Amino acid sequence: MRHAARLAAFLLLVSPATAEAFTHSSGEWREYHRDWLAACPDAIVEDATDYYGYSCFASTGSQLKNGANLPAYKLTLIRNRLDGDLDLAITIATDKGSYDETRPMQLQFSGDAPVTLAMGKDIETRSNVSNQYFITDPTLEADLIERLKQRASLKLVVPMTGQRAPTGVWLSLQGVMASLDFMSANARKVAQY
Repeated sequence: MRHAARLAAFLLLVSPATAEAFTHSSGEWREYHRDWLAACPDAIVEDATDYYGYSCFASTGSQLKNGANLPAYKLTLIRNRLDGDLDLAITIATDKGSYDETRPMQLQFSGDAPVTLAMGKDIETRSNVSNQYFITDPTLEADLIERLKQRASLKLVVPMTGQRAPTGVWLSLQGVMASLDFMSANARKVAQY
């Protein structure tokens, strides 16, 4: 019985804390969900020239960092606060090289065939950002988002300029569901609405 009590106490200490929303110094309403961070800016700017003005975000990043101590690879879900649309984007922000856009990147889910994403066909850049790639096909995007909800992780495989072999990094999907819930619940919670 004493062993069971110690085990229960240990599990409480090592289990992740429940997410608590907080206001970041930038004014964003944020909440951590395991390996994901979800955020909604404190204002909606309907006529913004980029999606930051009217969107909520949730993302996870690689353990590999760049010179700015930010994840070199990121997976981001973006919810449009005006119409509810959901986008999926992949960010490549390494210090050494960039995504070789002549070769496709892949998303690999354990037990499934890799999802190949070719530049100009399956992915594109938007809003004058050169290192963030958005899924272009709404059907593929919806399928990928469903997979994100059901899996614990995925491997992102990116061919890099100047390298023969592509770089593969694991990205956690633990926290996707809670992040989507946070964005849905907080998308319209600002003073002007």
